[in-house]
Amino acid sequence: MEQIPLNKISCGDRRYFEDGIRTVDFVLAFNSDDYKVENLKKRKIFESNLENEGLHLEHDRSQHIYFVKIHAPREVLYRYAEILKIKLPMKPVPGEQKIFEEECKLNNDTFLEKIFTFVRIPSDKFEAKTKCIHAEFQRKYITLFDCERPNFFDSGTRIYIINFMLERQHFVGGKETPNNLGIEKLLADGVYGWAYTLHDEDERKLLLSQWATLRKWIYLQPLDAIKDYFGAKVAIYFAWLGFYAHMLIPLSILGILFFAYGFMTWNSDPISKQICDMNETTLMCPQCDSKCDYWDLRKACHASQFNYLIDNNMTVVFAFMMSMWAVTYLELWKRYSAILVHRWGLTGYSLEVEHPRPQYLKKLKKDRKIAKKLEMMDEESLSNFEMPFWRTQFIPSLTSYSLMLLSVSISLIAIFSMVVYRMAQMASHTIFGDANSMAAKIMAMPATAGMIDLTIITLLHYAYTYLARILTNWEYCRTQTEYDDSLTTKIYIFQFVNYYSSLFYIAFLKGKYVGYPKEYNRIFNLRQQECNPGGCLMELCLQLAIIMVGKQVLNAIIENLFPYIMKSIKKCYGKKMQTKLEKRNQWSEDYHLQPWSSSLMFGEYLEMVIQYGFVTLFGLAFPLAPLFALINNIVEVRTDAFKMLKHIRRPIAQRAHDIGVWYNIMAIVTRIAVTSCAIIIAFSTNLIPKLVYLIHTGDTDLTEYLNFTLAYFDTKDFEIQPTLGDRSKYINVTSCRYADFRNPPGHSEPYERPSVYWKILLARVVFIVLFQNITGAIQTVIAWAIPDVPKKLVKRIASENFLLREYIIEYEKKQAQEEAVDATTNDIATWINEVDGDDESLSLRSSKDEGSEELCDTTSL
Repeated sequence: MEQIPLNKISCGDRRYFEDGIRTVDFVLAFNSDDYKVENLKKRKIFESNLENEGLHLEHDRSQHIYFVKIHAPREVLYRYAEILKIKLPMKPVPGEQKIFEEECKLNNDTFLEKIFTFVRIPSDKFEAKTKCIHAEFQRKYITLFDCERPNFFDSGTRIYIINFMLERQHFVGGKETPNNLGIEKLLADGVYGWAYTLHDEDERKLLLSQWATLRKWIYLQPLDAIKDYFGAKVAIYFAWLGFYAHMLIPLSILGILFFAYGFMTWNSDPISKQICDMNETTLMCPQCDSKCDYWDLRKACHASQFNYLIDNNMTVVFAFMMSMWAVTYLELWKRYSAILVHRWGLTGYSLEVEHPRPQYLKKLKKDRKIAKKLEMMDEESLSNFEMPFWRTQFIPSLTSYSLMLLSVSISLIAIFSMVVYRMAQMASHTIFGDANSMAAKIMAMPATAGMIDLTIITLLHYAYTYLARILTNWEYCRTQTEYDDSLTTKIYIFQFVNYYSSLFYIAFLKGKYVGYPKEYNRIFNLRQQECNPGGCLMELCLQLAIIMVGKQVLNAIIENLFPYIMKSIKKCYGKKMQTKLEKRNQWSEDYHLQPWSSSLMFGEYLEMVIQYGFVTLFGLAFPLAPLFALINNIVEVRTDAFKMLKHIRRPIAQRAHDIGVWYNIMAIVTRIAVTSCAIIIAFSTNLIPKLVYLIHTGDTDLTEYLNFTLAYFDTKDFEIQPTLGDRSKYINVTSCRYADFRNPPGHSEPYERPSVYWKILLARVVFIVLFQNITGAIQTVIAWAIPDVPKKLVKRIASENFLLREYIIEYEKKQAQEEAVDATTNDIATWINEVDGDDESLSLRSSKDEGSEELCDTTSL
């Protein structure tokens, strides 16, 4: 039994058996009023099987919730560490110190290490781990492992081993099948109500004070301590989130510089200067049919200046740098995760064979034909049994994905409804007839629409998440991994359409197919929306800022208030039921916390990947998006840590070597972002028209560029004569201007497309193709140039494997020599015994011969 000195038990640490020696590693709980004979029998068999495996169990029945405390002794941990091929620290291996010294010298000599020493974790709080080589544990080599190390089995590893055992113990007598296997099935059937592991008060207080607080935002995360406490899967999430935040720093600086360039060159923009310094009135055509007046282009002065902040000579450079940043971030993350995985002894880890989900087995029982087949199968055949696709899985899968497409269509309809709402508002409101309506055109309408979009998006977010779970439950997902992958695909497709569709509309569609005053393209007899006087790029900027920042603020409020709300509800409910559970020890205290679920981690990943899409897909229109993302992520790391330590039960530790399918999603988004940036630059900025104008006229000062982009219209040619209102100053207007490339009224082909329009369109298409292919090619080169695993790490792994192999060979040689010596010693001892036996037999024979001679003499006498 593993002994823990009594002087190590603090007053606040109530995680021990009644003997005060054995720690409580895991807890099962159920209601005291559960007297069902079947449940009692299942619990008895299940707990008996756990004890047969070597686990120690102790019951706490002092309150209305009964607890089963579980402790794993060292012998059990040794056995299952070998079964699960867990890598554990070894004793010093000859030659390892040279490897560590070279690595330490290389790390300490780097320029960045010297600059950023102030962000390192205080060594007096989290002691640096003693460097050692990890190897797969084998009991026959137990003397080679550093078993006396204080944290040889960290709490995460202990929990992982016990959970593995709980998932594979049967709870019925007779034939053992996956249908009567594991704690998950017992929880699903209500045999046990709860199964969780306990927080460690001392470690939790340390993490709360040094990690889960905004006061420590500048410091690096104690990833090794997080891994020991929560397990590798949770630690990988926090490592990725921290790495993502650090990678946003250079992009945020780049965005600030881009924005600052716009401010510094504000007055040098020829388009803004032409609009603001006009001496004559340039009347623009009304933007709606009713109560919309002609308006003076000079009123768009501030809008054009604001638009220049994001549409200037550096726009292409910023878009290119963002694309390079995205692929560099993904490649560097692979390198960084490889270092972490090796440090945590998870190199070469692969998922073990998963047992079927209890929900899957329950669905199998409903099909009588399949249920009969299952009864005739042995355990191995049943574990590998796959449902026939066309007869059983096809209809649920088809229904699930059909409803998913229907839901996506509903989301698109919601966005389309918002477009129609804006068009109807344009047709009915009176603000455009007012002389001071330019602020409403530029700010009020986009801001109002953005807030409404955010509200709809937030509501659909929860509706889609709920619907995705229902649809996935219909499918026959055999293992938890299959279920998680299917759920991830559905939810991300939902949220991709939900969050990005309105932004794609503004970036790619709005104002592109409006028509012209003589023949507007209408929907439900309503004119399509034109870009506001500042341009569609400015509106995209406002929409992105509202949705992205608003989403971050709402998520922060919900995540931080929800635990307190649930705690209050549970407290009120407990008072009504008059069954309050007293917090006498750690297991009863953790019982009051919110249960841990894998969906919590899924939600955190989804939130960050959606944010990554905002930054890469549309960050060109909002250069400060990386900065807001950085600020949010700095807060997110600390608030997520606080939530998991303070309000949620301790997660069951799991092994992992990467962030899973989320990396592939971000890689796809990165490729889409290149095309998105190319289209936004080509169709929503002035870059291409300026280039064509320069080539066409040779006017480097762009003195006539504004006139070049505005077409003339004869007011008598209006399709529907606009109603100007009683206070209009422009009653007898004969002509107006509108933003388009068309022939003037007096041309032989009035209002038709001139050749310059087709040149601009061709230039836009060529730019998209060139930008996409050149940027994509450079991204491919960067991905090839940055190895997934650092060369130093590859060299170190090779050196460690060589040292381990030689070390084990020497150990085996010594063992063989000792066995040979022992065998020789045994042979000599056996020979000596045989010789001694022969001497005794000879003496007996001689004595017998003498006796026989005496007898003969006596007879002769």
